[in-house]
Amino acid sequence: MNSELLNLARTIAVEAGELAQRRRIEGVEVADHKSSAVDVVTHADRETEAFIRARLADARPGDGFLGEESAAESGTTGLTWVVDPIDGTVNFLYGIPHYAVSIAVVEGEPDPLTWTALAGCVVNPETGEVYSAAAGHGAFLGEERLQVAPAVDLSQALIGTGFGYSADRRAEQGALVARLLPRVRDIRRLGTASLDLCFVAAGRLNGYYERGLNPWDHAAGALVAAEAGARVSGWSGRPATSEFILAAEPTVAEALEQLLTEFHS
Repeated sequence: MNSELLNLARTIAVEAGELAQRRRIEGVEVADHKSSAVDVVTHADRETEAFIRARLADARPGDGFLGEESAAESGTTGLTWVVDPIDGTVNFLYGIPHYAVSIAVVEGEPDPLTWTALAGCVVNPETGEVYSAAAGHGAFLGEERLQVAPAVDLSQALIGTGFGYSADRRAEQGALVARLLPRVRDIRRLGTASLDLCFVAAGRLNGYYERGLNPWDHAAGALVAAEAGARVSGWSGRPATSEFILAAEPTVAEALEQLLTEFHS
């Protein structure tokens, strides 16, 4: 069952990525702003989500849907598709070739605190990279099975993070990064949470943390990271939520969380 769901997620994510890439080539227009003046949504975001939603409704009409750009819809099967049509919209807007289509399917209520992720796919249309995972079946980049990087001392760890859209939140996050930077190898802020999580899975980052993510930002990427051997969690081992998410090889995750907890105290 999970493999069938993954095949559907992968097929639609690749098709949606091709649509988003075409719209990027044609030119991008901002359609609206959301939480702040720097939190934008483009017409391509909305078109891509509508495309994904229609394809899923056709293939699995009884499932629920939770997307970034449209209203949530309950289903009758106990399954919900959690979709970010263009993760990394600011990168997309500026022509930075690092954005993604993220599609996951979860069992239970569409809430990271209680759901069970069954399958997920993250596609970067610009590089052609397709990350995928089904629960219990491992994580893959194309046909290559993924494994997190081996444990390293935190001083040798390359850490990814991201920043929120409110000025106050960004100020807090910037101050924390300033304290963290001397304690790790370096920091990367790449602008696409789903790909950051997949980079942990691929060993391109030793760890990743962020506050303020929405369910669609991490649903697929978190499963990819976990299936590659990462510990993916919130504070103190609780499920990842908008409050906090951390993903890393378990030893690195423990050390990074301990340091971040120290900074927050």
